Amino acid sequence: MINLRKSQDRGYADHGWLKSFHSFSFAGYHDPQFMGWGNLRVINEDRVAAGMGFGKHGHRNMEIISYVLSGELAHQDSMGNIESIPPGDVQRMSAGSGVTHSEFNHDKAHTTHFLQIWIEPNVSEIEPSYEQKTIPAIEKDGKLRIIASPAGNDGAVKIHADATIYAGLFNGPQSATLNLDPKRKSYAHLIRGMLTINGQKLVGGDALLIEDESSLVISDGVDAEVLIFDLSH
Repeated sequence: MINLRKSQDRGYADHGWLKSFHSFSFAGYHDPQFMGWGNLRVINEDRVAAGMGFGKHGHRNMEIISYVLSGELAHQDSMGNIESIPPGDVQRMSAGSGVTHSEFNHDKAHTTHFLQIWIEPNVSEIEPSYEQKTIPAIEKDGKLRIIASPAGNDGAVKIHADATIYAGLFNGPQSATLNLDPKRKSYAHLIRGMLTINGQKLVGGDALLIEDESSLVISDGVDAEVLIFDLSH
């Protein structure tokens, strides 16, 4: 079973300094049909205005992943981490027993565009931790590259959750197949461009909610960047 959710059907919030699309219920956006999918709880597509950002705030018992698309995101947290996240980097913060952090766009001229992803952990009250890895574009070109997994294998960040995230860049004749366990759920989020997955044509911002499928076939990309999530049921 594959259900298509169009980009324009997502929640949207315009706070002036922050413009955000919500794939699932978040803050002032609530849709009981879209509270999450499997253990995937949040995908927010955020655009942070030049010189603006999120002030210090807290999280607990959540795996939080930032995937920067353009601009840079400055991160500072109560664990002592002070980092800048450029495009191509994947950041993971395990909130565990509690952490505070801030995220800012210090560029005075350009917007920072990024995805913030929350996945429910399979352990609670662990010591908070932070990890950041660079995933070169060439490693995602025409293929699905693991960027986050429970084992942190192949240069991915390690998440404390029963989930694996893949990223891929597809253009022209490139294609890929991902085998799935049909007893699990999967989710595909097309960040930009156009792409076909199992015969479904997607444009940027579209998503597929997937279950009872044994494989995904990805093809017909036009400057496409996609995330695929293998999730617990």
